[in-house]
Amino acid sequence: MNLIILAAAAEAPENKFGFVEAMKEGGPVAWSILAVMIIMSVGSFYILFTKLFEQNKIMKQYKAVQTSFWRAGSLREGATKLEKDSAWRQLADDAVKAQDEHGKMTDSLESHDYMHGSMQRSEDSINAVLSGGLPFLASVGATAPFIGLLGTVIGIYRALINIGIAGSASIDKVAGPVGEALIMTAIGLLVAVPAVLAFNWLQSRNRRISELLNSFSTDILAFINSNGAVKPAPTTAAPATKPAKPATTTGGVATAPKS
Repeated sequence: MNLIILAAAAEAPENKFGFVEAMKEGGPVAWSILAVMIIMSVGSFYILFTKLFEQNKIMKQYKAVQTSFWRAGSLREGATKLEKDSAWRQLADDAVKAQDEHGKMTDSLESHDYMHGSMQRSEDSINAVLSGGLPFLASVGATAPFIGLLGTVIGIYRALINIGIAGSASIDKVAGPVGEALIMTAIGLLVAVPAVLAFNWLQSRNRRISELLNSFSTDILAFINSNGAVKPAPTTAAPATKPAKPATTTGGVATAPKS
């Protein structure tokens, strides 16, 4: 029985059409294209997670603007209630700086334009930071399928060369190059699709943050121009509910807990 099993194992055909074998068939060109694809994929996921963390942090910090910033009596006092090195703190600090320089303007129209321009520059700088890395995702989504297509073209070319040398289109001559071509196409799509989805998702979240920044900037300008008379109503955080105390029994009669 053991001899039969060993003989069957020895006669089992060796798989020559796996992923590694297909890449070996492509040679240095195929391995180079694969390396480029891996770099693109790793870079795409790195940008996705880092920008997502950055966006979530800004959205979380916005709650402090709603609950504590507008309770302050002045912009300078409100800025101290915001987290340092945050987008909202940058806008508040730039507003305080512009307010300090507001009185140096001799023309009221020029002073208003200066205040508005200062806040707009601050918004643009924040949006530029949020948009960092997104062009890489767009580039990966646009070019990865074509890089995979390059590997496909090279694989098909090798298959045609093998057919010409052998003089026949036998499966053992074309399976390797054609397999390499199909693998390159699949890898290109696997790299491009997540990059495109991540780009569109992050872009939509950035637009939402940009709207909040613009609204906050407009509220600050209204606060300054009205000498503090116009400002949004601060929101209150929902108080934590305490669990009700269980009723106590006295002589078999339940009594309500004392408040």
